[in-house]
Amino acid sequence: MTFSPNRVLLFLIGTICFSSISAGFAFASEDPGNEPEPIKIERKGGKPTIPDVPRDKVICFALYTLHNHVLKMSVQFYPLKPEESHEVVLEVDSGQGWKKITTSPIDKHGLATFRLVNWDDSRRYPYRLTHAGGSEYTGNIRENPAHKEEIVVAGFTGNSNSDRSPRTDIVENIKKQDPDLLFFSGDQSYDHKAHTAAWLLFGRQFGEIIKDRPTVTIPDDHDVGQGNLWGEGGKISHAPGGDDGGYIMPPEYVNMVQRAQTSHLPDPYDSTPIKQGIGVYYTNLNWGGIDFAIVEDRKWKTGPAGLIPQQGPRADHINDPNYDPSTVDVPEARLLGSRQLKFLHEWGQDWEQAEMKVVLSQTIFGGGAHIHGKSDSRLLADLDSNGWPQSGRARALEEIRRCFGFHLAGDQHLATVIHHGINNWEDSGYSFCV
Repeated sequence: MTFSPNRVLLFLIGTICFSSISAGFAFASEDPGNEPEPIKIERKGGKPTIPDVPRDKVICFALYTLHNHVLKMSVQFYPLKPEESHEVVLEVDSGQGWKKITTSPIDKHGLATFRLVNWDDSRRYPYRLTHAGGSEYTGNIRENPAHKEEIVVAGFTGNSNSDRSPRTDIVENIKKQDPDLLFFSGDQSYDHKAHTAAWLLFGRQFGEIIKDRPTVTIPDDHDVGQGNLWGEGGKISHAPGGDDGGYIMPPEYVNMVQRAQTSHLPDPYDSTPIKQGIGVYYTNLNWGGIDFAIVEDRKWKTGPAGLIPQQGPRADHINDPNYDPSTVDVPEARLLGSRQLKFLHEWGQDWEQAEMKVVLSQTIFGGGAHIHGKSDSRLLADLDSNGWPQSGRARALEEIRRCFGFHLAGDQHLATVIHHGINNWEDSGYSFCV
């Protein structure tokens, strides 16, 4: 293994720069005297709807990753009529025109998936998806940027449901930066019972950048239909806010969301379902010599209600000025769970074709944001953040520290760079919350 400090530094700088993109701000022009006109966006709210598209436009968007010469792709369609073909064709142009590679069935939710082994990742291949009704969708499967000195990741979090407009400003900035990988850390949909409509809208908003580069999308709480999620291994939640642990929505809905958002990710480390038959997707992706661990940091997390004394208006909000942190660090509480800790431990020791380790998850292992709602609504502890439970958080950080890993995540509605500590201040790694 060759360790390249310069390459690592450039990756961190590239990542941190994208906090501006996540918030929708434009980068300053390199030529101050010739700055472009600002992009004007009309903000539109309302509930998401599924448009009745022309029948030669039924392919909405496609997502892909390429890991260890295995290409995985998912294709999202608009609703198909019973009499229409429920099959999609994948073609590739290797320099001699379009050649049919394979076909895939389209399921009842409009999703088709591909998995191709022995993919040549040394060069870029244009691809085309076609449907019998005349719909076509084209993009590029990028070459592995293993020889680049700078690997750039664009990070996103929380696709607001108060603004349904196109993401033109963000997309144009991303095109200029031309990142090697896109990472959507969760809440691609804020519509708790209308994921398909919101997911199709997400595809229309970001399809122009998604089609040409590998993309990681992972669902968070709002995607699966609840305001906060303590998955607790897949049990059923009986509390309106889910703070007793588990899932509020039926497992069929949760699995539909996960299948839509994660079918294109590399194969799971351990695909054994959790309670209610809910699937898992935690895995790793090696791209450009950067080994990314993709973690589900809510799925096994324990709910606080009934487990610890309530010290605020909600079970997960503590604002008691006499609060003692040790009272909430109870041994029964879990964060990542034993399966994912085992995965991180083994992943952290495997350096084949890797020069740097990075963890991707829904949110950071710390309480970076302390305001909830109005400016005077300060919390002493927010148990929705992954600063709780403290012992579980320490075990996660220990595994990341073991391999000198960096952590990229989102969800907190506040961009932060944090130098974490376990036994002392700053004795662990760094995280960037977009």
